[in-house]
Amino acid sequence: MSHREDVAAVIAHTYRDEWARVVAGFVRRFGDLDIAEETAAEAFAVAVERWPADGIPPRPGAWITTTAHRKAIDRRRREARRDELQQEAWRLVDDSPAEDVGAVEDDRLRLVFTCCHPALPMEARIALTLRIVGGLTAGEIARAFLVQESTMRQRLTRARARLATARVPFRLPGADDLPERAAGVLAVLYLIFNEGYLASTADADPLRPDLTAEAIRLTRLVRDLFPVGSAERAEATGLLALQLLTEARAAARVTPDGELIRLDAQDRALWDRALVDEGLALVDERARAAARGEARLDRYQLLAAINAAHVCAARAQDTDWARIVRLYEELERVDPSPLVTLGRAVAVSEAESAEAGLAVLAPLAETLDGHHGFHTTRAELLRAVGREAEARAAFDRAIDLAGNAAEVAHLVSRRADPAASVPGGRHPGAARSPQGESA
Repeated sequence: MSHREDVAAVIAHTYRDEWARVVAGFVRRFGDLDIAEETAAEAFAVAVERWPADGIPPRPGAWITTTAHRKAIDRRRREARRDELQQEAWRLVDDSPAEDVGAVEDDRLRLVFTCCHPALPMEARIALTLRIVGGLTAGEIARAFLVQESTMRQRLTRARARLATARVPFRLPGADDLPERAAGVLAVLYLIFNEGYLASTADADPLRPDLTAEAIRLTRLVRDLFPVGSAERAEATGLLALQLLTEARAAARVTPDGELIRLDAQDRALWDRALVDEGLALVDERARAAARGEARLDRYQLLAAINAAHVCAARAQDTDWARIVRLYEELERVDPSPLVTLGRAVAVSEAESAEAGLAVLAPLAETLDGHHGFHTTRAELLRAVGREAEARAAFDRAIDLAGNAAEVAHLVSRRADPAASVPGGRHPGAARSPQGESA
């Protein structure tokens, strides 16, 4: 790798690690999202220009923060037209922390709550927060929402315009703001985790442990914000359990050659038992509460229960697929979506037959035509019933749509080897999120 490529890799890594922290810190200090984003972007642009010639600084994150801070001060000074604004610009030189951090002390989590403003529709809150806090591109967010990139760009633009028109302040959320924003915050953390669990673009590492670790850390903080027995804490507990049970399998999910390993073919000895045990304990906690009639299981709790059914099986062929089908049926009642139905199709194919799975898939053909997980599932089930030509065509479509290099490698291998077998003899397909995937 050349020197320039080394520098580019460090800048990319620094961006993934530092973008949200830098932006969050500047929103807290300046109270202005535009300034926070623009100065952070300017600092990274300076790094792209200077680091190849000057060398990588010993502390890249601190260098970015300092450079962005100077850019922000310069901008405020240029914009100052009255004595009051000039004095404000000079006050920004003070590096002392802001006195009021509101109800949320963690900078990045506070920014998530700030972006999840009730003035925006829920989808817009989630998309904007993924862009600002998660650092995801419009294309990555679009794939999470199953829409075109151009559509997502328009949504992000409209969200910013709506906040500007309504003059919504990006103020620190108080304790009274937290419950009404909790659902949006958890949805953001779920999608950030998903992107780290299996990156949606070919130019990223297949797995991004930086994102999954940060999503888990922030979810723990959200859970601790709410009292025991509250609906918000219960929902956060379900999401945390889902994340832990999924992250526990990380070491077994990709071959040394970079090919995705399906759940039924993973070496279960590589799973992180500490994470599994913690996740199962949280699932049991919510199940006991539901049995006492304290609350119904919500979306994340049901997804966690599905993952618990997988990790509790000592071998793939011991999986209780009938239970997983029932959980997906309940999930369709609680949170109906095409991806939930896709997950149920996989479970039905295992619990009953490939033909039954194909019957569940059929109504999704139009809605999920642009989603590679649908075509992967369909390819595997078509192969299982002997419709090989159709299966190959479906694999081709899945390969064209898949963005992750590990997934593409897996699909190419599966397409080329019809005789390959896995425990149980069937090959359920994979959706891209922990709710319906098999990796």
